[in-house]
Amino acid sequence: MVMLPQVEHELHKRRRSRNIGLLVVLLAFVALVFGLSVVKITQGDMMQGYDHRPRASMLPPDPDPPAPNAAPVAAPGTPAATQGVTQEANQ
Repeated sequence: MVMLPQVEHELHKRRRSRNIGLLVVLLAFVALVFGLSVVKITQGDMMQGYDHRPRASMLPPDPDPPAPNAAPVAAPGTPAATQGVTQEANQ
């Protein structure tokens, strides 16, 4: 049995060249996304997502912070608040 060489049709040649072009474009896109990911990770920035809420890490420092309270007041309903009432009653 003799094997005859198969002649490739012009349509197959064009389709192959388009597929190779698409492969190159897709590989370039994957390389771009990978490169951007590597750069973002190696920069070491704080990678926090935007969740539509203000974050303390993003706010500028307060130039005039409030003075610490010398006599802190306990929240109503806590054990410390009831101790304060009983101590005042004992005095």
